[in-house]
Amino acid sequence: MPHASAIDGFEFARCGSKLSGSRPAGEFPRLRESLVSAQGVIQYALEGLPLVQGRPALRLQVSGDLELQCQRCLGRLAFRLQSEALLLLYADEQELAAVPVEAEGPERVVAGSEMPVLGLVEDEVLLAVPYAPRHEQCASREADAVSAPRRPFAGLRALIGGKR
Repeated sequence: MPHASAIDGFEFARCGSKLSGSRPAGEFPRLRESLVSAQGVIQYALEGLPLVQGRPALRLQVSGDLELQCQRCLGRLAFRLQSEALLLLYADEQELAAVPVEAEGPERVVAGSEMPVLGLVEDEVLLAVPYAPRHEQCASREADAVSAPRRPFAGLRALIGGKR
């Protein structure tokens, strides 16, 4: 199916429609703030589900390779994006508010006749990207630690008030 910029959420779910595609990571404005480079492609697959837990739903899968900035060393960090979400559809905010919030469970969204597909994709990508991405071990910090002499009692003199 060719890319649709927007879908009717309830109709898409009722028909069990499917939509997939890919977009350059740089095309997502809110995601760009987290990227070191706009390189990378995000693949997505959206599937309508007529009935899940008594509600129409959408299943959204996103994947791709992104370049984030390590918050420890400020270097490039390769991040493999792989996420799947189940979105239960509601007609309006009142209907959505009437349902108790579950910490673990499907996400809930207000569906409309013009749901932007790339908006849904970007939301899911932003939820899957770590808030403060970090390397397991940063090369620059390891080099600094190796080159610095180890002096475990270096600050002790200042703490006890100088020479005695």
